[in-house]
Amino acid sequence: MVNLLISVVSGALLSAAFAPFSIWWLAPIGLALHMYSISRSTRPFLQSFLFALVFNAITLHWTSIYVGSLPWIILFVGQAALFAPLGLAKKYGISFYPFIFLIAEEVRSRFPFGGFGWLRIAFSQADAPYRNIAAFGGVSALTAMVLTLALALFALMHKKFILIALLPLLLLLISVPIHHAGSIKVLMVQGDVPELGLDFNSRATAVFFNHIKETKKALAENNDVDLILWPENAVDVDPFTNNEVSAALNDIDKPLILGAVIRTQGELQNASIHWTKDIQSVYVKQHLTPFGEYIPLRTIASKISPFVDDVEDFSPGKTSVIFSEKKASIAPVICFELIDDQILSQAAKAAQLIVVQTNSATFGRTSESAQQLAISRIRAIEHGKNILSVSTTGISATINYLGVVDQQTAMHTPAHIVVNAELLDSHTPRDKAGDWALVLTLVWLVILARRRLTI
Repeated sequence: MVNLLISVVSGALLSAAFAPFSIWWLAPIGLALHMYSISRSTRPFLQSFLFALVFNAITLHWTSIYVGSLPWIILFVGQAALFAPLGLAKKYGISFYPFIFLIAEEVRSRFPFGGFGWLRIAFSQADAPYRNIAAFGGVSALTAMVLTLALALFALMHKKFILIALLPLLLLLISVPIHHAGSIKVLMVQGDVPELGLDFNSRATAVFFNHIKETKKALAENNDVDLILWPENAVDVDPFTNNEVSAALNDIDKPLILGAVIRTQGELQNASIHWTKDIQSVYVKQHLTPFGEYIPLRTIASKISPFVDDVEDFSPGKTSVIFSEKKASIAPVICFELIDDQILSQAAKAAQLIVVQTNSATFGRTSESAQQLAISRIRAIEHGKNILSVSTTGISATINYLGVVDQQTAMHTPAHIVVNAELLDSHTPRDKAGDWALVLTLVWLVILARRRLTI
């Protein structure tokens, strides 16, 4: 019974490392406690499931805000089941826990339905003093660093010392070269929506004119900008077929990167559009949100939620697109794509600036937006790129390549930010290494695991 309680507490502590609490140092403590509970348990798989159940239920509670409890329950129970292999650490030794955990995390980031890597441990570490590990080995290496610190704490509980676990911290002594290639002045516009919720854009062009209004207000204050950036779904009707909308966009007389829902050959698509009077370049979201932008297992899902029948499946894009504006190469990333390693890696290699366009209206005032901001901060470090993250409702923010938030807005209020965004065309060791970064991280964890702890 005591071990079950320890598992519950360890899961709760790990959840507090994520927003809204964002207490990064609770992650290694929570994981060390879970190692302790497994080492004492006769039911390690149950312990692991219970630990993950509490962790996911608390941290993902924002998913239930408008769609009800049942989809949230299915999500956190399903995710918790994928943590069960941590029980193998009881059989093979606690020193294998970091390796097993990282393998399981990589699986969850890819399976099922393209994966759900929202709660990768690294994404809780935006304020950790060792967060720059991500520039060398990516998100996986930063997760591994937290796990090895947890293992070191577990060893200390038993008056053992495994200093080798701290060896990766030496990477922090190496500077990552950054090459500046100029700058571009960007107006970021958060127009807000009439109402938070699933029907945020139910009134045609309402969200669009909110963004028009805030844009004109900002330009009246300062017209000296090179580019205007709008969020995902800022244009709530197809600008290619609505003459009123296209005329209003042209009337702004500034280049825009805007988020819109469009139809191409009858197929619904979530797009980022580089819009000028003369030409429009379009990027279509490649990694769609399951159960949000398309419904897997629709027959079963419709029996679980009445909202399923209201969702028309979107069609995914097939290629990345880089926008060019005043010698700047800009990579658009749309919302859920932020957790896709491949999309971010491609963007960082091809562009000097990353823009994240998102719409948090369907999650109200929950911690979803703050969690997404933390993910963007880690991505900025990982790829050595400045990131402009703009939301319809907030939090919108400017993030530098060190993961520091320079400016941000409040939630559910019209706002704008003017930023002189630095263009960076250098590449981090993680991007140069590619998939080898993950391979080397796993090799390191195997080496660590083979140094069995005798406790």
